[in-house]
Formats: sequence, structure tokens, C-alpha cells
Amino acid sequence: MADTPSIAVKDTIVAREVGGEMVLLDLEAGTYFGLNAVGARIWAALGEAPQTQAALTTLIAAEFDAEEAVIAQDIAALLADLQTNGLVDITA
Repeated sequence: MADTPSIAVKDTIVAREVGGEMVLLDLEAGTYFGLNAVGARIWAALGEAPQTQAALTTLIAAEFDAEEAVIAQDIAALLADLQTNGLVDITA
């Protein structure tokens, strides 16, 4: 699917694990953003290579015990939040 949006981590974001959570620092804005374990796993996958929302849903469904429809909704919400906060780039 060539027109499926691809999600990639912006190169101005620094991520570190702190106390079981992932903390993101936007070097341009100087703001912090925290992710839980599932969000941290999504962030790690995005850091490896650009991903699609479908690929992230498949990955998380394989690793966490939840319904795929719920996972897809949660990932969509997280990606929207990450994009709104300028932490990822989403391209067609």
C-alpha cells in the first residue's frame, strides 16, 4: 500500500527509559513527554524504522494481551497525540 501513511521519529527527539517509562525530550521545544510500557514499545519500533499504523497494531497485538480493535484505536490516539506534540512525522 504505497499510500499508507508512514510514521517516523523526528530527529530532534531524545528518548530515555526512566523508572519503567519512556521519557521523550523535544530538543526544539524543550518539552518532555512520557510513555507507558506499550507506548515505549511503539516508540522503540518507530526508532528502528518508519512504520505504518497497521504494522504497529500487528506488533503490539503479538506482544500484548488485548483485542486488536482496541489496540488499533489506542495506537491511533497515541499517534495523533505524538503528531500534535511534534514528536513524529507522518507522511503518505
